Amino acid sequence: MTGLTIALDAMGGDFGPQVTVPASVQALLHFPSLEIILVGDKSQITTQLKHLDQLDHPRLSIRHAAKSIGNDERPSQALRNSKDSSMRIALDLVSENQADACVSAGNTGALMALSKYILKLLPGVDRPALVSALPNMFGDAVWLLDLGANVSVDADTLFQFAVMGAVIAEEQMDKQPRVALLNIGEEEIKGNDLVKRCSEMLQQCQSLDYVGYVEGDQLYTGNADVIVCDGFVGNISLKTSEGVAKLFLSKVTETLFSHPVKKFIAKWLFSEQLKELKHLNPDQYNGASLLGLRGIVVKSHGRQMWLRLCTQLQRQFTKSNGNYQKK
Repeated sequence: MTGLTIALDAMGGDFGPQVTVPASVQALLHFPSLEIILVGDKSQITTQLKHLDQLDHPRLSIRHAAKSIGNDERPSQALRNSKDSSMRIALDLVSENQADACVSAGNTGALMALSKYILKLLPGVDRPALVSALPNMFGDAVWLLDLGANVSVDADTLFQFAVMGAVIAEEQMDKQPRVALLNIGEEEIKGNDLVKRCSEMLQQCQSLDYVGYVEGDQLYTGNADVIVCDGFVGNISLKTSEGVAKLFLSKVTETLFSHPVKKFIAKWLFSEQLKELKHLNPDQYNGASLLGLRGIVVKSHGRQMWLRLCTQLQRQFTKSNGNYQKK
């Protein structure tokens, strides 16, 4: 298996090294070819590694960073004050080919701005887009973008998102994906000028299999493999879906396991079905890739560990021999 080195912004997220360091150790146990560079305050990282008795792990190294970028910093501020920050150094490691990917749970706007500045954009791309694969009702994946990197875009940028989404989906599916625009209705007359203009552009693009509009209730029905929207709509759609999934799983658990007898019967009759429900847990789909850059950058959720994220990166890097973003 091809080795993978990840530069992790250890200070990112709501809890910083308290979460990122134990998660890194756990990931190393699962992936023998994985190497991790923890970027952040050396004292805090070392303290966590001592608690885990992993101070001298052969595939774990530390790169000290004197500062971290706050979640409330504007992208412009982050650009000006990013020197010696954990996010900046992690991205520099990718730019200098010392790491294959950067992972951060930090400030999304800052991560996008610094990624554009350090790694640069691919030709023909004006803005990076956050994309993630989500499950649909048939067990396949639907690629949704943008998930929050760009809250306001024009039709040309939305068209670029569609092209990038189709590329990543085709790489994973090994067939031409169906591309759709998220809209308030399926009819041609529905939607704002932005969506209508992008739809016209997609209809004229012969290299894409554009299937038209889909509504919010069709995100997971399998009607499309790639669904495109601006970051404002995409982020709200994603967070709403996560909330509904958690509500559903909570209600199922409450109903089936509220009484010892119910719990016994549920485990005896529905053990395999209950395992399948775990796939609906949004924590299983942690992290979104920033498409359009000359390097691999992943934005991780701020409150969750990223073991599954390492699985996704390992598959992506192995399949493409490290050249995915350069395609």
